[in-house]
Amino acid sequence: MKFKTALVVAAALAGTVFSPLAASAKDVKKIGLAVSNLQADYFNQIKIGVEAYAKQKGIQVITVDAKNDSATQISQVQDLLTQGIDAFIYIPAGAAAAAVPTRLAKQAGIPVVNVDRNAPEAPGDTFIATDNATSAYEVCKHIIGLAGGKGNMIMIHGQKGTTPEVERTKGCNKAIGENAGVKLVAEQWSEQWSQAEGLNIGQNLLQAHPDTTLIFAQADGLALGAAQAVKVSGASQRIYVGGFDGDTTALPILAQKGFDATATQQVRGIGRLAVDSAIKLAAGEKLPAEQLLPGFLTTPENAPKFVAEHP
Repeated sequence: MKFKTALVVAAALAGTVFSPLAASAKDVKKIGLAVSNLQADYFNQIKIGVEAYAKQKGIQVITVDAKNDSATQISQVQDLLTQGIDAFIYIPAGAAAAAVPTRLAKQAGIPVVNVDRNAPEAPGDTFIATDNATSAYEVCKHIIGLAGGKGNMIMIHGQKGTTPEVERTKGCNKAIGENAGVKLVAEQWSEQWSQAEGLNIGQNLLQAHPDTTLIFAQADGLALGAAQAVKVSGASQRIYVGGFDGDTTALPILAQKGFDATATQQVRGIGRLAVDSAIKLAAGEKLPAEQLLPGFLTTPENAPKFVAEHP
């Protein structure tokens, strides 16, 4: 969706999603928050949003960081469930063991809010995320447009099988499918969604496909690494790079035209919605299976707005 349209949708959401609750927060004293990796800016911003909003409501948050290790996360969640939490906000550390913590919490009678990633075989009581497919479609559509609707594309994926990786792939493939002049010549999956991986994968794929003109990297860290790879590749042609997330570290670089586009996620908004949803679930309310917030197509032209005030 276009930037102005996204803002309108976000404003409408703000008037409904974050309105005063029918259920009171007074019965929720403690929330467990299991995060996949706090070294990633995106997850850290969600944590900040959850903790700040919960504090306003007088709710204690116990946060654990799995550092991208599923076994560690399962152990952490088992410990959380012994600490008298009234609700559980869960960001899975990977796809493989993502169902286990949800099942453990439900067995203990504790409501589960899944954020960013969801296990189809054991989903949370509600799932909150950016509309990844739509936002990835907009990013890929934009960079394809910059390239004149044609060219060879490389796709650098996030962690294979996770919800955002699957949805962002789907969205970008839709944009590719609408442009007969675009060919996906190579793709590779990362493990950590990191800048170092973006650089390494980008260099290897550009060496194998020197006629590349488009790169979609499924996270801003990957995009920053890919942009570095473009610089050192010696390519004579213009290569357009799109990312995803709207990381606070990447947005200033985007504003300076360090790459070409991203989708800025409402990280603080996701955190607030997760807390509100946890309170409602603990009060016995039913919520939609999915609550998707729009991402904002962000380019060097509008990036300064998000640098000044991140949603």
